[in-house]
Amino acid sequence: MRLNPSQSLVAVGLLSSLLVLGACGKDDATSNASTAAPSASAAPSASASASATPAKIKASTNLDAVTVTGAYGKQPKVKVKSPWAIDKTRTQVLDASDGQVVKAGQTVEVNYYGVDGRTGKKFDESFSTGKSVAFSLDQVVPGFSKGLTGQRKGSRVVIAMPGSDGYDSSGGNAQAGINVGDTLIFVVDLVDVQLSGPEGAAVTPKAGVPTVSGSGDKINITIPKGDPPTKLVVQPLIKGTGKKVAATDTITFNYRYQQWSDGKLIEQSYGSPVGSAALSGLLPGMQQGLVGQTVGSRVLLVIPPALGYPTGNATPKIEPDQTLVMVVDLLFTQAGQGG
Repeated sequence: MRLNPSQSLVAVGLLSSLLVLGACGKDDATSNASTAAPSASAAPSASASASATPAKIKASTNLDAVTVTGAYGKQPKVKVKSPWAIDKTRTQVLDASDGQVVKAGQTVEVNYYGVDGRTGKKFDESFSTGKSVAFSLDQVVPGFSKGLTGQRKGSRVVIAMPGSDGYDSSGGNAQAGINVGDTLIFVVDLVDVQLSGPEGAAVTPKAGVPTVSGSGDKINITIPKGDPPTKLVVQPLIKGTGKKVAATDTITFNYRYQQWSDGKLIEQSYGSPVGSAALSGLLPGMQQGLVGQTVGSRVLLVIPPALGYPTGNATPKIEPDQTLVMVVDLLFTQAGQGG
């Protein structure tokens, strides 16, 4: 849907409502995988760590009791000598890759298979749905974030986490059969990883469009003198080689936008957390200009008032009938989350 005039450019917090582990039945192969990722709402408090491992289960210092068979991309078979517990979050790389390294707080796309160490039984998985799951590592339980940070795209890893890094602070998860203190074991295939910046081949822009300079967190837009164009301008500056953005996707992106009339900076994410939003919830000019662009691309948009804020905007402050000049770095796209 279109943003209300009082809203900021970027709709935030879209993912947080989707990340609820155990929302599906324990053995429901037809459940929606997007509701099954480990939720940040279950992140433990400091007081939860004391109950992480029941006294009757001796905590292991390794994953020797866990056996995983199966190739990357296929549903694994997991066996554990239950009841079993781990002393702290530990990981093991099962299938190594030389792909992109996952950084803290980035968005990742994964397939996963979860087993309760106490029972040795599966409580959820995404492989049988045919749909991988995408989420920010800032929005999942600590064990999942700890286990995936530093891993590589294209790898299969096993993560074992004590209850203190899982669901103790939420009292476990009765629907998924998880008790307070249960160690959770996840086999995770890293399907895709958010980029840190644009990556691809430079594109020579056509004459007369605003120029973009700088790198990293310091990006500048220089607007030429004269009247702005009356139609939407879409000018790729870097052509990425990643997935194409669909109209129904949720995108992760860096952005900066200014007014054509005076060059005033309106808003930017460079130097701050990146934006994440359903493309369908952004400005019409962004929707039209970014559909079909590829992840890794840097795209310059000149958005006429009718496709931006024709009546102006309260926060950030934009007067009516302003042409917007925007640079967007497409860092990740997630299918099927658009509104």
